[in-house]
Amino acid sequence: MDIKLDPSRDDLPLMANTSHMLVKHYVLDLDVDFGSRVIEGTIVLFFGDGNRFKKQTSSTQKTFQTESEEDCTFGTAEPCDVPEVDASTYSPQVGYSEFAVCGKGDQDAFNNDGNHDNQEHDSEISSSKYCCDTENHGRKDFLLVLDCCDLSVLKVEEVDVAAVPGLERFTKAPKLTTTPEKLRREIVRDLVALPADGWREQLDCYTRCSQAPGCGELFFDTDNWSLQIRKTGAQTAADFPHAIRIRYKTKPEGQSVTWTSDQSGRPCLYTMGSPINNRALFPCQEPPVAMSTWQATVRAAASFVVLMSGENSAKPTPLREGCMSWYYYVTMPMPASTFTIAVGYWTEMKPKTSPSDDLVTKRPLLLSKADFRREHVQVRWGTGKKKAAEAPVGTWGRYAETCSHVEYPCRFQNASAATQEIIPHRVFAPLCLEGACQEALLWLIPPCLSAAHSVLGTHPFSRLDILIVPANFPSLGMASPHIIFLSQSTLTGMSHLCGTRLCHEIAHAWFGLAIGARDWTEEWLSEGFATHLEDVFWAEAQQLPPQEALEQQELRACLRWRRLQDELRNSPEEMQVLRPNKEETGHVSASGASVVKHGLNPEKGFMQVHYLKGYFLLRFLARTLGKETYFSFLRKFVHLFHGQLILSQDFLQMLLENIPEDERLGLSVENIVRDWLECSGIPKALREEREAEDCAPRGLTGRVGSEVAKWIRVNRRPRKRKGGKQEVAFEKLTPDQIVLLLEYLLEQKTLSPQTLQRLQQTYRLQEQDAEVRHRWCELVIKHKHTKAYEQVARFLQEDQAMGVYLYGELMVSEDARQQQLAHRCFELVKEHMDRASAQVVSEMLF
Repeated sequence: MDIKLDPSRDDLPLMANTSHMLVKHYVLDLDVDFGSRVIEGTIVLFFGDGNRFKKQTSSTQKTFQTESEEDCTFGTAEPCDVPEVDASTYSPQVGYSEFAVCGKGDQDAFNNDGNHDNQEHDSEISSSKYCCDTENHGRKDFLLVLDCCDLSVLKVEEVDVAAVPGLERFTKAPKLTTTPEKLRREIVRDLVALPADGWREQLDCYTRCSQAPGCGELFFDTDNWSLQIRKTGAQTAADFPHAIRIRYKTKPEGQSVTWTSDQSGRPCLYTMGSPINNRALFPCQEPPVAMSTWQATVRAAASFVVLMSGENSAKPTPLREGCMSWYYYVTMPMPASTFTIAVGYWTEMKPKTSPSDDLVTKRPLLLSKADFRREHVQVRWGTGKKKAAEAPVGTWGRYAETCSHVEYPCRFQNASAATQEIIPHRVFAPLCLEGACQEALLWLIPPCLSAAHSVLGTHPFSRLDILIVPANFPSLGMASPHIIFLSQSTLTGMSHLCGTRLCHEIAHAWFGLAIGARDWTEEWLSEGFATHLEDVFWAEAQQLPPQEALEQQELRACLRWRRLQDELRNSPEEMQVLRPNKEETGHVSASGASVVKHGLNPEKGFMQVHYLKGYFLLRFLARTLGKETYFSFLRKFVHLFHGQLILSQDFLQMLLENIPEDERLGLSVENIVRDWLECSGIPKALREEREAEDCAPRGLTGRVGSEVAKWIRVNRRPRKRKGGKQEVAFEKLTPDQIVLLLEYLLEQKTLSPQTLQRLQQTYRLQEQDAEVRHRWCELVIKHKHTKAYEQVARFLQEDQAMGVYLYGELMVSEDARQQQLAHRCFELVKEHMDRASAQVVSEMLF
């Protein structure tokens, strides 16, 4: 980018004019080159009618619209010479051989299990010159605007879908009595509107259309945030081509693709929900309302495995020597920002024991008396007859006919899907992590999936891949359709952190993916729900009795309360609001363009306000209305709103409408929005609740207080022994309890080296999960415990998703040795560190 952005001020522009034209389907055909760190190929966009939300626009949005549409100017090049194409001469065998039709022709190109065969598609389009035009002769042609950043766009052309044989049966337009342009548009309009039960044939038609010849280059220009395309003489969206092909290359520095090395030092790449999402991976429509399906063919060297957001478990097809092709597809419309790809030397991790073996008993989930009820768990997981999962199934039947989304092959309408507790799943990671995956992850997936089903019912997606991503991945996890990324930090210590994070990402299948926010600024609708549900899923996965589940959840609420207080003390007020657009939330300009507040602030990715305040709001509602009432409603809400985008008021209005007026306890949509969503700081109801809880700690939380008192006494006097035994006996604590203990001890002014050493030995802190080790590193830094500095260094290198805060602690100490440690670690990892993380750390260090 050639502009300097102010991260404290700039909002992320969503430029696409989705009100005029909506992408209904993408067909990507890409080659991955690790030598040049470039992905190159084509993308074909199939358009339908635009999105027409009748909303009032703000003055800033009107201004933005003017800048993005009316003021777009093109370069000074002469118009391109576009030859006329005689479509009647086209055939799969002769002419336009560079766009050969799929080898299966009109036949069903899918195998029996619903997976599309990986057919090789020759798509070697010759590059063309930069194509633009200023000689518009007084006409105002329609301008298609796509979100695009850090891409080299080489060519844009209309696709001659009318040249594909066999498509006539899909169009109502009489071929002999209409113009070629209109016929092409009608074919695409009818193709994108095919009924859901024809999805296999529809995907095959998309494939064949994407390989059709071009029928005229289109004029285009790019700026920092968009690709602008027009066709001379097409003065309205209705006149604009409805199928266009774009040839392009990514740039190594593009923010949507991370090129790095895995834990074995071998090259890999992954995409993630960066602030600019996928616009540096392919030209697209980024606003959430642009829900689309996609299919992608990706070619890479034969040694690589390609994973992607796709309904099929793709198998590689050999091409030329040393090259493989992978094909994925999605039939559920979702925002383009949810598309994810990862290419690397991934190995599929499989359990070394069969389900009947005693795998579960090898790793208790918690160091507590609730030692997972192992005998019962095996029966419940192994037989698929878990009673808890049966409860919602009858409830689902009442809403079986209430799908309100656009038509697609919906699992909520599938009776067998409704009873499928555990969807097919695979785990991938570098081979060097096989032991860690066997120990910490593989055996957790079935109970966590089953628990999610028991709470919410039908899994929205038919399968799941889980990938352990490289060390530079900047968070503990990320969920995309059909694939979850997990940080290697979740594999250390006991299974607690891995289990809770897995539950969090599984929850996103419902909240964040199947149900999305219509306005990106309402992140709490995704993260708040996932944070609240992770505790519920995790308790169910462990099969905790109600009292133990309650105690565990109260302890986690205590930890989150402390985290929220700390975050609000150290963040600007305008970034503490869950609904920053307030009454303008969900509103867009007349074109569909909008902005995401603070979307380009690199520090925003490290903030958890939308996680924590959203969690506490949902917890407040569940406790106020009663958990049985709340979760019964949540199941109903999922059934009514899956496949759709929502705003906060959609959820709140439906919730309160399902509660008798005399039982709402004064709750209203207006006061919830006012007190929880549109205010900075801590809501009054939350503060009152936490003050009451803090005054009378009990259960797991109360026992931590007793242990803290012991440690304070130990720190005040020399270590004594009686009869060869330690004077103080410490209780065993769960990982969450240890985190809380360390947080309390961080409040102590001084802790002696002897106390710190004993603390480390008592809880084997260097072997605990990343959450525990992070707090331990804070203690080490605060008290300059030099013997443990290497543990801090290891954390900064291996747990980069959580280590950013520690750099700041090392620098503010003004201790030369600690600052040297920070600089040394940053030098070791900065070349591969996530860009936003590196920027934040660099500002701390220099």
